[in-house]
Amino acid sequence: MSLKISTDPAPLVTDEDGVVRVRGTRVSLDTVVYAFNQGASAEEILQQYPSLALSDIYATITYYLQHRSSVDDYLKERRLEHDRVRQLNESRFDPAGLRERLLKRKQQT
Repeated sequence: MSLKISTDPAPLVTDEDGVVRVRGTRVSLDTVVYAFNQGASAEEILQQYPSLALSDIYATITYYLQHRSSVDDYLKERRLEHDRVRQLNESRFDPAGLRERLLKRKQQT
C-alpha cells in the first residue's frame, strides 16, 4: 500500500471587498494571523472562532509561515486602509461627545 501525497490549496478566498477570508466563513486572514502572532495555538483560535475547522486554521497558519513576507505586506496595506477609512469617518462624523449625544437621544424617546 502506498500513500498518495497531495498538496491542498490554502483555504483562503478573497471577497468582493478584497478581504482575504477563510473559505466558508467570515473570519479574515488578519484575524487568524493576529491571534497566531499573539501566541494562540490553533486549538485556542478554534475556541475563539468555532466557525473555523481546525484543519483550516492549521492550513492558514502554514500558508502564513510559507508566505510571511507577502502576507505581512497585505496586512500592512489592510492596516493603512483601515486607518484611512477611520480618519475619513471621523472627519465626517465627529466622535467627540458621541456618548452624550446618544444618551440624550435615548432619553428623548
